[in-house]
Amino acid sequence: MRARIRAGDPQAFAELFDEYARTVYNHAYRLTADWGAAEDIVSATFMEAWRGRLRLDAEGGSVRPWLLGIATNLVRAQSRSNRRYRAAAAASARAAGLGGGAAVADHADEVAGRLDDRKRLAATARALAELRRTEREVLSLCLWQGLDYAAAARVLGVPVGTVRSRLSRARKKLKRIAEAQLLAEFREPRAANQQVRGNRTIAARSAQEGTR
Repeated sequence: MRARIRAGDPQAFAELFDEYARTVYNHAYRLTADWGAAEDIVSATFMEAWRGRLRLDAEGGSVRPWLLGIATNLVRAQSRSNRRYRAAAAASARAAGLGGGAAVADHADEVAGRLDDRKRLAATARALAELRRTEREVLSLCLWQGLDYAAAARVLGVPVGTVRSRLSRARKKLKRIAEAQLLAEFREPRAANQQVRGNRTIAARSAQEGTR
């Protein structure tokens, strides 16, 4: 397969897409929390793989880490581009006297609604969005994509020890944030008025009015 990819065999790339498109999509979605953005990353990943096919090592096993590395770099580039765009938009709005930039849409509710185990997975999805980019990357590669530390280190371009430490911190942080969000859902809501708090005067007045 590697030889066919390096040779630019169209059928090899068709097979590559059929086998790994879903894997790349899932990885991109976990990094972006955006269905549309993940689809764009999939297309861009295979296009970049075609362009950079000669950079693929001639020898080796599965090409999945190679594709995941391309997808990860594309998400990083997209994130930098989005930050620059938001900064430019905010600067333009301030210059025009329009105040702050437009609020960025929060896709957490839409995402959570499509997950099976809604409460726990929704909390996890929201918690994942609060992690640093580097933490999301290592979680996706090691936990969901099943790469070992060495393969993840090659994808991210960092030492194996860095992958281990990032993964440990990310797992603890993700669990802590998700559990805190679940706990918050069970907290008793604040009283809306004095009647709910048990104000005797209002209760007595309401009873008297009810007997008239």
